[in-house]
Amino acid sequence: MTAGLEGERLLGPKLDIVNPPLWEIGHVAWFQEHWCLRWEGGRRLRDSILPNADALYDSSAVAHDTRWDLPLPSLAATKSYLGAVLEKTLDRIEREPGNEALAYFARLVTLHEDMHAEALHYTHQTLGYPNPLPEREDDCVTDAAFIEIPAGRVRLGAEPGRDDFIFDNEKWAHDVELEPFAIAARPVNNAEYLQYVEDGGPAPRYWRRQDDVWQERRFDRWIPLRAGEPVRHVSWEEAQGWCRWAARRLPTEAEWQRAAGEIAWGELWEWTASAFVPFPGFSADPYADYSVPWFSKHKVLRGASFATPPRVARATFRNFYLPQRADIFAGFRTCRIRA
Repeated sequence: MTAGLEGERLLGPKLDIVNPPLWEIGHVAWFQEHWCLRWEGGRRLRDSILPNADALYDSSAVAHDTRWDLPLPSLAATKSYLGAVLEKTLDRIEREPGNEALAYFARLVTLHEDMHAEALHYTHQTLGYPNPLPEREDDCVTDAAFIEIPAGRVRLGAEPGRDDFIFDNEKWAHDVELEPFAIAARPVNNAEYLQYVEDGGPAPRYWRRQDDVWQERRFDRWIPLRAGEPVRHVSWEEAQGWCRWAARRLPTEAEWQRAAGEIAWGELWEWTASAFVPFPGFSADPYADYSVPWFSKHKVLRGASFATPPRVARATFRNFYLPQRADIFAGFRTCRIRA
């Protein structure tokens, strides 16, 4: 994700929806050092190996719009910091194989780095940089069949004692009763969304009409709109607008999870109708700012995108963004509205 970032691209323009890549690389190193090398039982073990690191990279304390103006180390120095932190973390894991807290934090920082890798992929799209990964070109139009899901109960949240990593917003498992519903077998595609646009709806942010041909910007190039591909870069608000136009609705978080075993997912994150709220029994983990500041303000997305690292991609993962965000690799599928 960072191989093609150099020169002016290491900082890039100041926007609310991106971080300076040079800062983001350093933040990933700082986060790993903070939790794996400096933290134990609510207190820090030692100072950072990088002078002034907390004032540079603590995302909870360093205001977003100041990150472009900080005295950041050079790219070489930042990568050196990253490598040193990783080496020390691996060494500590080897020396302390029975340290459960360290194992937890090692998993946390690995998934945190995965999430920032995907966020840097968003940044390439937002700023019109080349795609850092090969892009698939699949324009297969599939039918718009709906899958009938009977009434029943779905289990949301994580069970206590689970062996794999649990984010705090997954605590704890609880049952949700669902009425019968019908959910689309695939997300809304470009052809369907285009009908809405031509009927007066807003076009997604990376669409344009050129010589009577609709095009979409994919990273650094404009391509003809691929009719059968899922529409991407739509916000929750825009998805709701399409639903009103089409007399459909977004699935709830519980409905999406109930249907996950019967639908194809993983091309794009999918908006749900649900607000991002704590589950019954929630308690914040040591990294309290992962979930708590965002409850009620954000909407839940489920699934994964083509850019999601495999460790993060699971049907139970709760992603969350503000309803106006459309820079992420997100689309939506719908449910029928029952009479």
